[in-house]
Amino acid sequence: MDAKNQTFITEFILLEITAVRQLQIVSFVFLLALYLFNLIGNVGIITLVIKDLHLHTPMYFFLGKLSFLDVFFSSTTVPKMLSSLLTGDNRISLCSCIVQLYFYHFVGCTEALLLTTMSYDRYLAICTPLHYNAIMTKRTYIFLATNCWVISFIYSLIHPLLASKLPFCRDNHIKHFFCDIKPLLKLSCDETKLNEKLVFIVTGLVAFTTFSLILVSYVLISARLLNIHSTQDRRKAFSTCTSHLIVFSLYYGSGFCTYLTPAEKESLPQDRLAAVLVTFIIPALNPLIYSLRNRDVKRSLQRMFSNSHVFRERTMETFK
Repeated sequence: MDAKNQTFITEFILLEITAVRQLQIVSFVFLLALYLFNLIGNVGIITLVIKDLHLHTPMYFFLGKLSFLDVFFSSTTVPKMLSSLLTGDNRISLCSCIVQLYFYHFVGCTEALLLTTMSYDRYLAICTPLHYNAIMTKRTYIFLATNCWVISFIYSLIHPLLASKLPFCRDNHIKHFFCDIKPLLKLSCDETKLNEKLVFIVTGLVAFTTFSLILVSYVLISARLLNIHSTQDRRKAFSTCTSHLIVFSLYYGSGFCTYLTPAEKESLPQDRLAAVLVTFIIPALNPLIYSLRNRDVKRSLQRMFSNSHVFRERTMETFK
């Protein structure tokens, strides 16, 4: 087709979660509840980490950053999805689509790098406990966290910049709940082989590098745990890693399913399922996973509620 006769698309229509109005209302209520649970849980952990001096350690510094990223991650896609369910308007401009694509990959990459940093922190704490405080100083863990953001900023520019240069002149219906790179490429009327290769190579490089580093950390941690003769000490050391392992498994499992498979039509339903897991389920589960598996967080919660109860009693006595 002659480029002069083509009408280029400047607006897309996102996929509906369901076309049935009654199910849209049910889906809206369910997804809103998950989103609010995510906000309350993660903001609660951030508040605990900031206010409780007992949690002013590298481990909880990284946990606070992870909670912030979970809120940020969901907020890049969920508000638009909820708005579409409520109003029935699934339209999104090309500019908004590119911005959403950028922030989705930016936060996703930052979370992958942060999980890697957290595994390194656990490796140091368990395998080199005598040198841990000397190595993991405040300057060091702030530097590591900052690097996560900087590397992600550079990485996440690749897909949006290349996608923004593509002409879109086919069907404007994106077969996804939000703007992601694979369904967006399928709508371009230009050659997208380079973009598809970059999705696989660049995203694959980040995923496999971080995955391998986390795996190496836990292999070394496991070897160290085998040398700990005290069952209680071994259980205590392992309990600090369990929550991170659960989150790591959920996050990387869904990520590999989405970005390391070819951009074929048959792969899109599993991509959508993985996207719901990453944007709704995992961020909502993270506070629950860390609070249930972590004694320090539970003790901090008890102290917070205890202090709140004491403050309330003193306030009531003052007004008597």
